[in-house]
Order: sequence, then structure tokens, then C-alpha cells
Amino acid sequence: MADKAFRIVRAGPGSRPVMLAIAGDSAAGKTTLTRGLVQALGPDNCVSICVDDYHRYDRAERRDLPFTALHPDCNHLDIMEQHLQLLASGQPILKPVYDHSTGKLARPERVEPNRYIIVEGLLPLHSKLSRACFDVTVFLDPPEEIRRGWKLARDTSARGYSREQVLAELDRRTSESEAHIRPQRSHADIVVRFAPIAVRDDPPGTPLSAELVLRPTIRHPDLGGVLANHRTMHVKLCRDTDGRPVDTLHVHGYVPTEESRSLEKAMWALLDQPGDVPDGLGVLGAEQRSEPLAITQLLLLFHMLDAA
Repeated sequence: MADKAFRIVRAGPGSRPVMLAIAGDSAAGKTTLTRGLVQALGPDNCVSICVDDYHRYDRAERRDLPFTALHPDCNHLDIMEQHLQLLASGQPILKPVYDHSTGKLARPERVEPNRYIIVEGLLPLHSKLSRACFDVTVFLDPPEEIRRGWKLARDTSARGYSREQVLAELDRRTSESEAHIRPQRSHADIVVRFAPIAVRDDPPGTPLSAELVLRPTIRHPDLGGVLANHRTMHVKLCRDTDGRPVDTLHVHGYVPTEESRSLEKAMWALLDQPGDVPDGLGVLGAEQRSEPLAITQLLLLFHMLDAA
């Protein structure tokens, strides 16, 4: 089915899942962002999948190929598109599985659709048809030096690579990232960037701030009123990479917890949802919390609940 036709079908009567896409390069923070959303929505209401499971080749096979896992030819994108359409229509799929710890393709698993579906990975926004399956689309765009550090730490500690192997693979992937991953940024409703504030000379160890480009492709909450009394969070009118005006939400990394929590409560009140702000937002580790991450997750949560 063509992308425009599928959008029309999804807009028709009847209940269907709310679909969120989180795209970005390897180790950009997609899984961390997804984890907090799943916990906030609850496993009874939400299912998440990683479209990196649609790799065509295992790690050993890729060593002899002229391209890396970032290249579309290294992935079953046609099957991914079919499965996204099925999930978006409320139908189950038999999803392939790629085991990142071993680098091998594993037994496929059945995935039942749920009220909310979060899809994260390298290429969920690669084609018009895949993009037509989503209600909200996000691209994670950290500075390259920060992302490389995150990938180095993750792949050496959790995936069995040496430092030299990770650095070599990062260099090998650069051109394919520029050609296939980063262009998805232009198709996202929200672009999220966790980074230091450029105009400040903060000491090492200062928590990363968040910059969220809010494109007018979806209806965003009116944050002007709720941010009026906050010193470390504000919305500015900026220019996007194509020169078009966009609102940009800035959340400083050193935002006090009480200030962040007050904004979360105000945003939650805009949704008129029962109960308090969900738990699990902003979690980085066992004893680590990021207030900019919490605000980012709450904004995405707002869009998912609003779409429902």
C-alpha cells in the first residue's frame, strides 16, 4: 500500500494503536529514552520493538561485506515496512530477533500490538511508507563526540568489543551514517539533542542539557504559560536547518529537581489525566536521574496520550 493511502486508512474510523518512532545513530540514547516511556505507560498498555532486529546479516557475515549495519541493503526494510503497517493496523507480527550481545540472528518472536507502540532503531524513518505508520516521530541528534563516547562505553562493556574495534567501526560507519541515518532528522516531528550549553563554559561533570526542536508537523502543547516562572527552561523561536522558523525548548542540565517537577506537573495538568505524573521518567541508571531527560520523556508522553 502506498504511504498516502495508508495514512488515509489510519485516519479512518475505528480504534488503532498509537505509534511513536525514535530514530538515531547507534548509541544516540534511543533505548534509554524508550525505557522511561514504557515504564510510564505500563507494560499492560505499551510494547516496544527495535527495528535493528531486521538486520539481514549477522555480525560474522557483515565482516566480509562492503557496507555496515547502517546501510539499507544490510536490513530487511521491506519486511520492516510490512510489519509496521500490520502493527499500526492492530495486527500481530512475527518479528525477527538480532542478539546484540552475540551478534547472531535468533529465533523470531510474536509481537502483539498494544494501545501504544514505540519503535526505535537506526532506520524507522527511512521510507515514506514506514513514516506513514507513525503518529509522532523523533530523531535523536547528540553531538558526534558525545555519541562516540557513549558507543565506546556501551560496546566495550556490554557487547564484547575492544576499544580499538569500536573506534575502527565508528570510522567505517561515518559515511553511511551521513548518507542514511542523519537524513531522517528532516522527517522528525521532534529533534532531541542532549549536549552541553554552547554559550556556557560549564565544568566537567555538569549534566547535559536538552534542546528539543518542535516542528509544526504535529500540535505541541502550549508551554508559554507553564514556563513563565522557570529560569532554567524556556522556549525560543529559532531557525531550523532548512531556515524555517521552529519553536525550540531548552532545558538546562542544572535545572533544580523541584523546578523540573513543577513543570512536569503543569504539563501533566494540560492533559487532564487522572493521577500523578508517572514514575520512571528521567532515569539514567540505578541512582542517576536527568531532569532534561524527564522533561523530554514527558513531552513525548504528552503526544502519545494526546494522540490516543
